[in-house]
Amino acid sequence: MPLTLAVPVTVAIARRVDPARSSEMVAWMRAGTALAEAFPGFLGAGWVQSGPGSSEWHMLYRFADAETLHRWEESPQRHWWLSSAQGIVEHTRVERRTGIEGWFDPPLEHSVDPVEPVGPVGPTTPPRWKQAVTIWLAFFPLSLSATLLTSRFLDAVPLAARVLLMTLCLTPLMTYLVLPRITRALHWWLHGQPAPWRAL
Repeated sequence: MPLTLAVPVTVAIARRVDPARSSEMVAWMRAGTALAEAFPGFLGAGWVQSGPGSSEWHMLYRFADAETLHRWEESPQRHWWLSSAQGIVEHTRVERRTGIEGWFDPPLEHSVDPVEPVGPVGPTTPPRWKQAVTIWLAFFPLSLSATLLTSRFLDAVPLAARVLLMTLCLTPLMTYLVLPRITRALHWWLHGQPAPWRAL
């Protein structure tokens, strides 16, 4: 029986809510994230509003593989959480992506009501060079730190074994910890938006 490699899955969801209820939307999404954090395989989540006063919100959440994602999506906790927003939140489009690019690609917008005007267009996928720079910004300090540590404490270990140890440690750190945080911090730059401090 062939072995299947577990691949992280990112779910991108577009949702619409009355701008006057934005604070309720944020509280609702925080509650959902808190529930998901208790499930094995949860790797992180984030959300962004299309623009000031916009009704469109985009949410990303990521699980270690399709199986752990399925457990969350079929859980009573998630069903309760979704039902708690009935009459407040309108779900528009859901997309699933695998691999590292799931953190970069934004969800596509789609209105379920053709009569209602479509809201502001969401951010486009960042250029490849910006994705590469972001990955480098995350990988360089990790790689430098690991190289310094292994050369100091594991100098007697053969080079191939040191590199193997480094990659085994750095790959999950990059995928599950560092990259999600740096893409969240650089979201404005990746999608060509003004720097946060300029909006103050």
